[in-house]
Amino acid sequence: MTHVALVQMRCGIEPDDNLTRAVKMIADAAKQGADIVCLPELFRSQYFCQSEDHNNFSLAESIPGPTTDRLSKVAREQSIIIVASLFEKRAAGVYHNTAVIIDADGKMLGKYRKMHIPDDPSYYEKFYFTPGDLGFQSWKTSRGNLGVCVCWDQWYPEAARLTALRGAEILFYPTAIGWHPREKKKYGAAQFSAWQTMQRSHAIANGCFVAAANRVGHEAPAGGDGIEFWGQSFICAPSGEILAQGSVDRQEIVSAEIKWKQVDEHRTHWPFLRDRRVDAYTGIQERLID
Repeated sequence: MTHVALVQMRCGIEPDDNLTRAVKMIADAAKQGADIVCLPELFRSQYFCQSEDHNNFSLAESIPGPTTDRLSKVAREQSIIIVASLFEKRAAGVYHNTAVIIDADGKMLGKYRKMHIPDDPSYYEKFYFTPGDLGFQSWKTSRGNLGVCVCWDQWYPEAARLTALRGAEILFYPTAIGWHPREKKKYGAAQFSAWQTMQRSHAIANGCFVAAANRVGHEAPAGGDGIEFWGQSFICAPSGEILAQGSVDRQEIVSAEIKWKQVDEHRTHWPFLRDRRVDAYTGIQERLID
């Protein structure tokens, strides 16, 4: 059994303040018995991708770097695994939206670079991030086998499937998603429902746990209406059952006990992986079959 915790937090203007808040919440999660803790997407800053501004590249850092150094120390001190999403500067002109996985001994096991990069109103990520080139991965940690995808990856069953096929028994999704204030009344309920339903379906189809950590609060770093982040971080079982879910607007630790035997039970009783017709999927790597 493993205790999984998600940090649902507000993100302010000052990166150092956000990191300090995240470290405190990680320590709080550890006190509550957490074995693995996941932070929201790009937690060190407000969600800067609401505009295309070259000045925002100054928020990026190397990996390893100062933030991973501090988180590694916390992981070692608290004996806790940390999944953290960072703005990675790989080289001049090449930046990634990257999640790092730090084991309970403070050693960095690896990193995942976000594969699917959106370009929507107020989510102008293609301006900042080069698509990931490390593929979909799974890590055998001291507390379980985990895989990580990031936010927009949530909408792609191929990403979840390939991560699970590599051995992941829980999928973590560091997230920054919310409502455009003018659209919330008309579309808000449907948008949230689609987001959660999609990820619960990944859990069911792959017989694994899913954990999505989102931020809360209204952010408008570029002015205008900004984004109202909808929180509601959640953890669900291989059955799709919600084990824990956060509020819409509060900073909090969202946690649940993971019983790994449920993965084996689900995959045995609903053997979707066994019954895959791998001989019949020719064309899945095409953009469109026409």
